[in-house]
Amino acid sequence: MKVRLGRPDLSRRTGLFDLPEAGAGPGPSVTFLGVSTLLVRDGDSAVMTDGFFSRPSLTAVGLRRIAPDPARIDAALARTGVTSLDALLPVHTHFDHAMDSAEVALRTGARLVGGASTANIGRGGGLPEDRIVRAVPGEPLVYGSFTLTPVESRHCPPDRFPGDIDAPVTPPVRVSAYRCGEAWSLLLRHTGGLSALIQGSAGFVPGALAGHSADVAYLGVGQLGSRDDDYIRTYWRETVGAVGARRAVLIHWDDFFRPLDKPLRALPRPADDLDTTMRVLGGLAAEQGVSLHFPTLWRREDPWAGLA
Repeated sequence: MKVRLGRPDLSRRTGLFDLPEAGAGPGPSVTFLGVSTLLVRDGDSAVMTDGFFSRPSLTAVGLRRIAPDPARIDAALARTGVTSLDALLPVHTHFDHAMDSAEVALRTGARLVGGASTANIGRGGGLPEDRIVRAVPGEPLVYGSFTLTPVESRHCPPDRFPGDIDAPVTPPVRVSAYRCGEAWSLLLRHTGGLSALIQGSAGFVPGALAGHSADVAYLGVGQLGSRDDDYIRTYWRETVGAVGARRAVLIHWDDFFRPLDKPLRALPRPADDLDTTMRVLGGLAAEQGVSLHFPTLWRREDPWAGLA
């Protein structure tokens, strides 16, 4: 089988970067900040997944010890206007999700929410114990206007750094220190009734989301294009299909070794193939009447607009 190289061309997908910009009303908005980092806020409350902004280069990740970059974290928070967060929840604890989480929590007053691995990243980053919250699968957590329910999930195969983080991680460290830990599907509900599934990695536990519902699914697709078509279809069925989402917004497709002050680009082949992902998911979305989109970096968007 011939291995395809190169990088999928995002300019072919410009028509899908079409989510409505959020208005000035009190309803919730979502801001995409790269990989699986999403800022969800209304006029009173704000929660975030991951909080990954440092984005060290591939060379640094492969050859050196890595650590959060304070300048990049501060720049990202300033650009989004974030000064405080109620909660920060990494979807799992690989570096491209959780490396900056303790630093972001320290800067914003957020509670860092997750399993034992997330707690050890918080401890290693100097976060006080009273700001670390151990999540229990299926048990809702209320932060201001938002209810967050973590559901057990899995990382998309292959998981290059499996296992739990069993001791505090104090940067700088090798990338292998950021083992996957607990992986979550996150169900978010706003007091206004709007809901979303945030699926940060293209893995799943069969049947885990049965009985849950969400209007919108933020769907992680990193590495999905390297899987076969049957896996991709099953992933869609176990996430978008399981919760009955009418809109799917694709995340975790961008090259996270590239800083956020440069235009986003897709991950290169053969590590991933966004074109394969779009061929399969585009067909499924069309068949099932689900609208399919990409989020626009930095923009406050209303993914619920038009769904009523």
